[in-house]
Amino acid sequence: MMKVAFLGGARYNQPLDATSAKKFKALASSGEMFVIGFSQDLRPRRFTQYARLYLLPKFPWPVLRYLSMFTAGPILALWLILRHGVQVLVAQSPYEGFAAAVAKVLARLFGRRTVLIVENHGDFEVSLFLQRRVRLPGVYRWLMRRTARFALRHADLLRAVSGATRQQLEAWAPGKPVVQFPTWTDIEAFLEAGCRNGLREPIVLYAGVLIPRKGLHHLVRAFAKVALGFPEARLEIVGREENREYAEELRGEVARLGLDGRVSFVGEIPQAELAERMRRACVFVLPTYSEGLPRVVFEAMAVGIPVIASAVSGIPEVIQDGITGFLVPPGDEEVLAERLRWVLEHPQEAEAMGHRAREFACKFFSPEAYLAGYRRLFEMAQEVLNS
Repeated sequence: MMKVAFLGGARYNQPLDATSAKKFKALASSGEMFVIGFSQDLRPRRFTQYARLYLLPKFPWPVLRYLSMFTAGPILALWLILRHGVQVLVAQSPYEGFAAAVAKVLARLFGRRTVLIVENHGDFEVSLFLQRRVRLPGVYRWLMRRTARFALRHADLLRAVSGATRQQLEAWAPGKPVVQFPTWTDIEAFLEAGCRNGLREPIVLYAGVLIPRKGLHHLVRAFAKVALGFPEARLEIVGREENREYAEELRGEVARLGLDGRVSFVGEIPQAELAERMRRACVFVLPTYSEGLPRVVFEAMAVGIPVIASAVSGIPEVIQDGITGFLVPPGDEEVLAERLRWVLEHPQEAEAMGHRAREFACKFFSPEAYLAGYRRLFEMAQEVLNS
């Protein structure tokens, strides 16, 4: 049975939330799984739930989280290789890939051969700089390029979640094998929510972390342009305040535009509650500047509501403009307001658009496709080990 260790910046609860538990339970059918990630607090954790999880403390400052992954990550990965016989390392991005690549090089000194798979879930060259203000950005870019090049040079296999992320990997590591398949999406709760009867409400919904890269300030301003014409319409912003300064700026913008009482900040909520909020909403909006292939778009489509999203990265691969939703230029508040106005003015046509989105989601996203993608990667990894 193949032994695989995943390294990434994902944060996990103990016990795992339902979605993560389903994912690792499914992956366990392909081998013995190990995970190096982060806890939800300052306490490091180690526990087993379908996979063996080794969680680093979640420091409040991003630079410390990077440092902990770059220092403790290689040591943990090397220990898993030597102590537990891990054969495959899967890095969530080229940056975590640096830690995995260091472990791979060190393992070779002990006579252990390890396969490194580096994944790309988004535009790793620019996404950090769209999330928060970065001091000394030139230094950051230099370090990030060096770590990414080191990881991709030592990678044996690559995995992309969209055509755009595939192109980026192929540009950075030409000639290396790339397998493309979407991220894990537990759409069961969202499909069930879509089956429940109930009238849509004039709710514009966003779900995701609150960071500048998501373009929420554009959504607030676009909503302000249509709010007077639709006095019953509301905007719900769901998600964790990853960047507190940005979240306060958003609240200030809401007050400045006179939208108090029309815009609500919900915070992070369980999947089941998000599915219910999507069921009641008339449209989901993702005004982002950069994404890979965002899972929340799949979830909204599975519920059966149209999606308005920026035409960036992998989003145009899943949203058919005017058929299952609308694609808008990132940052264009006028076009975004026009699309919001259309949805609010044409509820029956928007409902039909949502039905088409749901049909697409049922065909395109499935746990089976996700597992098949990893089985293919693990088969290729075995071929590398046997060569």
